[in-house]
Amino acid sequence: MASAIFEETMSRHTKSPSPSNSPGRRPAAAAETTPTRTAIAPSHEQIAARAYEIFVARGGQDGRDQDDWYQAESELRLGEQ
Repeated sequence: MASAIFEETMSRHTKSPSPSNSPGRRPAAAAETTPTRTAIAPSHEQIAARAYEIFVARGGQDGRDQDDWYQAESELRLGEQ
């Protein structure tokens, strides 16, 4: 008899209340979410135009076309310019 009472008591104390059973509490996952920046996929033409602007701004030196392209793509995705 004592062991049944002990087991029932332990059962009550070891169960954690689920968020849905607790009034006024939101689930932990919803409480911990943070807003993130939404990446916008720029078009090929937008990237090319910005890469050309970067190329001209650095004096039109050849050989850094991929760097210019990646910089332009990154800027446009982050909404910079």
